[in-house]
Amino acid sequence: MHLIIFDDKRYKAFFPASQLRSVGDIRCGILKLRQRLTFELGFDEAAIIVRPGLVSLYRFRQPDWRINDNPEGTKLYVNSRLKIDDNLIEQIKAIKEEEALVTEDGIVAVLTKKDLDFGFDFGGFTQRQIDALLYRSMVDIVHDNGRLITRDFENIFYEEENFFETEPGVHVLHPYNVWIGENVKLAPNVVLDASEGPIVIDEDASVMANAVIVGPAYIGKGSLVKIGAKIYGGSSIGPVCKVGGEIEGSIFQAYSNKQHDGFLGHSYVGEWVNLGADTNNSDLKNTYKNVRQYSYETGEMVDSGTQFMGCLIADHVKIGINCSLNTGLVVGLGANIYGNKLFSGFVPDFSWGEADSLNTYRIDEFLDTTGKVKSRRKLELQQIESELLKLFHGE
Repeated sequence: MHLIIFDDKRYKAFFPASQLRSVGDIRCGILKLRQRLTFELGFDEAAIIVRPGLVSLYRFRQPDWRINDNPEGTKLYVNSRLKIDDNLIEQIKAIKEEEALVTEDGIVAVLTKKDLDFGFDFGGFTQRQIDALLYRSMVDIVHDNGRLITRDFENIFYEEENFFETEPGVHVLHPYNVWIGENVKLAPNVVLDASEGPIVIDEDASVMANAVIVGPAYIGKGSLVKIGAKIYGGSSIGPVCKVGGEIEGSIFQAYSNKQHDGFLGHSYVGEWVNLGADTNNSDLKNTYKNVRQYSYETGEMVDSGTQFMGCLIADHVKIGINCSLNTGLVVGLGANIYGNKLFSGFVPDFSWGEADSLNTYRIDEFLDTTGKVKSRRKLELQQIESELLKLFHGE
């Protein structure tokens, strides 16, 4: 039997995080959604189904993967936006052939020998309604991050080889809740407080002096936590990031920097993002009412369903020093913003300027900057990436 993890038609509900990636490749917890489903369903690998606009990019980046290409034989199709729990995993494992597990919000899983394409429905299958949840937006993912850090630690990292060696002056609370990867560097006066949840510091990461990390938290491979940083519970810092200041309940996808003082709370940060010094966001309204947030899916401001919601920051965004980001702000792909006026609501893709005077970022200038940023990590901006970014820009 083959596992195929599919994005469904609601992929736009996860913009801007899913503009340049499958929903299954959004980080939540320690792993990406796709990685967790593959592991917990007992498979070594999975094929994927993504929307047509991402197929060429994925085939270029991952030539060994099966992408929108069904293997022969019996196939288990599982929705990438599945909110995983033990009961749900058991229900999927018990699925019968030619059966579709469904909820009011969509298809959970299908077991079949048929070849299915992007956007398929459950017509032609025996339908079984089950008690399951599918993520409906990035709000759900941000708020589930702490739970999934704990789940990933218990299911994967707890039994892995632990290079738990600390220098004198490093303070660890509840050491059995801490996992440290190979070649991790912890400077004096670092505090790892795993009293309320596990802490995983992955291979080649560094934590500088006087930083405090409170679990549940994940620091990704090759990432750097700066001097005096305060990382609160529910935070995942993906690989090759540099973070400082105060971070709470937030997700960094990868390759992004928030090196300086300033608060970031209940937020999502994509790849190749830079937040300038003393930039702060709000994650709670003064009225304590639910936060409203822009939806790419509807083109409107919608109720997030929660009092605590910060900002969603797309890939390749640059935010200048001393910027103020209002509760629920969405910053679109490739935006470059600056100034001391409050940014609220929605900053459209490829915006350039201050909050009250946004222009369109020229695509040639944007691509030039993007190439320089990637070269600093010894990577290149590929032609296929440039073409996809031009499509989003409207060129």
